[in-house]
Amino acid sequence: MDTLTTGLTRAAVWCGDRVDIIETPLPALGPGELLVRVRLATVCGSDLHTVSGRRDAPCPSVLGHEAVGEVVGIGDGASAQQGDRVVWSVTVSCGDCDRCRRGLTAKCRRVRKVGHEPFDGDWPLSGGYASHIVLPRGTTVVAVPDALGDAVAAPAACATATVMAVVERAGHLSGRRVLVGGAGMLGTTAAAVCADRGAEVRIADRDVARVTQAIRFGACADDGENVDVVLDFTGSSDFLRDALSRLEIAGTLVLAGSVTPGPSLNVDPEQVVRRWWTLTGVHNYEPRHVHEAVDFLGRTADRHLWSELVTSPLPLEQIEHALQPAPGTALRVAVAP
Repeated sequence: MDTLTTGLTRAAVWCGDRVDIIETPLPALGPGELLVRVRLATVCGSDLHTVSGRRDAPCPSVLGHEAVGEVVGIGDGASAQQGDRVVWSVTVSCGDCDRCRRGLTAKCRRVRKVGHEPFDGDWPLSGGYASHIVLPRGTTVVAVPDALGDAVAAPAACATATVMAVVERAGHLSGRRVLVGGAGMLGTTAAAVCADRGAEVRIADRDVARVTQAIRFGACADDGENVDVVLDFTGSSDFLRDALSRLEIAGTLVLAGSVTPGPSLNVDPEQVVRRWWTLTGVHNYEPRHVHEAVDFLGRTADRHLWSELVTSPLPLEQIEHALQPAPGTALRVAVAP
């Protein structure tokens, strides 16, 4: 029987040492809220960090913040239409605080995050590892064109949008030499975006097979030469030390992979001054980046085989198997709730 008829939905609730598949009531929608049936979710590395204990997160909770779904319920004043296939932002901002007014909604003082909220709180269905998710007012929702399959669209909500924010932070890239650290989903996507913007892209990763795969997305293997821009998705102090030693005058380093505690990186302030370096970081992204992500994936769907980076979907009952590193050269494990 359809869940909307029964008034129940299924959710994978992470409980710290296990994941329980439960039935839970569908809530009444408030103003501006959407109920979305999840078609496909992909497993981001941050969820792997959560279940492995490397990253603090509310518990119990419904994890999952990369997903694509169909709108099946609309609260008063919501902008989406019934039946729309959509992706949505990780962050939900208030729109009123000083940071939101400055355009820093990703760091809203009252920010809430998809897949990061307590199941026993006021937003239990906050994650993508469930048959349905509720999207509160303040969530950025983007319609997905028919040409984009679910496996291509789902990572737009985190990996691709984050890359758009990182590349924006790096500035003008045409004709510049860019070194991408890490050939995972973000690094491979960044290689494709930078190449699309006219950069000469190198990529570094300890996994040779992943580097070979990233070459098909516009990168070359790292040659150890100097570069103008470094985009780091590794969070590795060793990689960053080497990258800084190769950063040219007026070069830019954008940090995006350092999202769990790690060894400190010593930076000589004199070198920053004399070499005119820009060192900056990006965490999460702004609403415009989700739109840019969907546009980019749609524009390059015939150029790059994005779907090959995602596994065949596992059912929700196998969520604990999904919450493992992707096998082989796959960069995302898919779940079909």
